[in-house]
Amino acid sequence: MCTCDNSGCDRLPIKNGDFILANYTLRVKETSETVGTTLESVAKEKKLYRGEEHYEPFFIIVGEGWMPKGLEEALTGLEIGKASTVELPPEKAYGVRDPKKVRLVPLRKFTAEGMTPVPGLQVNLDGKTAQVRSVGAGRVQVDYNHPLAGKTLIYDVTVEKVIESDEEKIRNLIHKHIPSVDQQKFDIKVENAKLQIEVPEEAFFLEGVQVAKRTTTADVEKYMPSIQTIVFLETFKKPKAATAEAAPAATPTASTATPTVQPTQTT
Repeated sequence: MCTCDNSGCDRLPIKNGDFILANYTLRVKETSETVGTTLESVAKEKKLYRGEEHYEPFFIIVGEGWMPKGLEEALTGLEIGKASTVELPPEKAYGVRDPKKVRLVPLRKFTAEGMTPVPGLQVNLDGKTAQVRSVGAGRVQVDYNHPLAGKTLIYDVTVEKVIESDEEKIRNLIHKHIPSVDQQKFDIKVENAKLQIEVPEEAFFLEGVQVAKRTTTADVEKYMPSIQTIVFLETFKKPKAATAEAAPAATPTASTATPTVQPTQTT
């Protein structure tokens, strides 16, 4: 049982399989450029701040390959609340650059898909992410290497918390796939191997929400095998009828209709 606070923890060091929240700032060693952070203050200081992004500790299940291999290896053994600096050579980060992944693509392939290629643009071609390097007469040079391939990376990382409770694990799995909605707005109930997730109204019509439900379901099934049934509930409430301006003061307004429930269930 974790009894952590910001001053330390009596828990054993981090191990594979732990659900953790961590803050980090990522720099490229060769240029000293800061290219990523979970901290809003650092993002503003380094001119990386974008208002639409959520700056918060990063959720990770250690050993699942969600972060570069070298960083996950370094996380095991770290103490909670203790700042650490981890240096990763390309082989432990995003790999060495492969010249074979730089290719020429006909310009018409972009125009056919309604895209105007410009250097630096990230695109998806044939199901793979690439970056436009240059645009010539009828041909576009694209690079399928990761933008940080070939770079030595330095992570300043602090594990803030190990998540212990099943409810909090579920909330973070939901937040991983639906990050734009406050995870506390999802009502979660677990009983007799059945998980019920009531979805807040603001998430009903988000783009990709159905895919997010399926991927959340897959994660819960994988990481919490004791749960056998997963139900998503969406409750639609009829708006209150507007009171007519000329109605007598004693006339009651229309009451809210009984909610209707539209469940989607995965077993």
